[in-house]
Amino acid sequence: MTTVIAGREVKVGDPWFEDGNIILVTHDEPTAFLLHRGVLSRHSDMFKDMFEVGLPVEEDHDAENASQVVVMYDNPADLSSLVKALYDGVTSDPDNPADFFQLAGVLRLSTKYCAQRIRTQVIRFLAATWSHNIQAHDLMTMKAMTAPHVDDLSYPYVHPVHVLNLARETDVEVLIPTALYFLSVYPLSEILDGNHPKLQLKHPSRPTSKLSPGDLQAYTLMYQHRVQLGLDFIRSSCGKWANETTCAKPDCPKAFYRLVSRLQRSWNPRTAALFFMLQVSHEVLSTEKICAQCRNNFSTEVEESRRRAWDDLPGIVGLSPWSELISRDIS
Repeated sequence: MTTVIAGREVKVGDPWFEDGNIILVTHDEPTAFLLHRGVLSRHSDMFKDMFEVGLPVEEDHDAENASQVVVMYDNPADLSSLVKALYDGVTSDPDNPADFFQLAGVLRLSTKYCAQRIRTQVIRFLAATWSHNIQAHDLMTMKAMTAPHVDDLSYPYVHPVHVLNLARETDVEVLIPTALYFLSVYPLSEILDGNHPKLQLKHPSRPTSKLSPGDLQAYTLMYQHRVQLGLDFIRSSCGKWANETTCAKPDCPKAFYRLVSRLQRSWNPRTAALFFMLQVSHEVLSTEKICAQCRNNFSTEVEESRRRAWDDLPGIVGLSPWSELISRDIS
């Protein structure tokens, strides 16, 4: 559906309110949105200032109640997503493959137009998946391992490169450590080639699929950290229990020795170390070949190690501690 605005034919965008009193028209792919000046101004002083210098609508325009036209140099899909969020609030369905891209559009323009409340809501939705706490990280990893594929894509249906580049573009540092951690599981050759199905998804609000030189370095640091974390866990943390001499049950060190031997054979550079540590802890807790005291002590030690490793994650790539990132971007 099209209409005529200021003498030119444009596409009618969504939303379009017949009782609106201001029209936003995108410069590229001309698309018009008939909206309410007061609603937009309430969320953003930048919108309010823009409207004060808007251009008058021609008298013969179909939208008789509209009083101004403002040209917007934004992606129509981004603008549509932002406006819907301003009217209806931010919504998210992480089980929908297109959900991230819709949120990306809202975050991009809520940042540009200083709509802080909307921006914070989007960050919270994104951080529910790309989390700043280890419990949510565990849940996300478990869901990624068990959720059914949608359109041949595995959960969370978006490539970490897109999350990372959106975070850089909109200056949301709290998403960066987790995005880089999950990105480090992908082979670098695959990232540079851009052949992964998630990198080839088409959407007008999609961030770039290219890894910047700075993030190439960050990827390398996170990759080395993740691999070393897993190897140290097997060789040192688990290996220590294979040499334990204080346990009254002689079968415990033997059981840990067999565990270490098996883990060394099964380990590979793509293993997600933090969740791997949790899986091993659960395995030890469920075996009767190890006494209850050793099982519980090992589990406690693993959880402490995981929390320390999680707390270290932002610093690996030169960012502030989690508490400061949360305060900066979410609180």
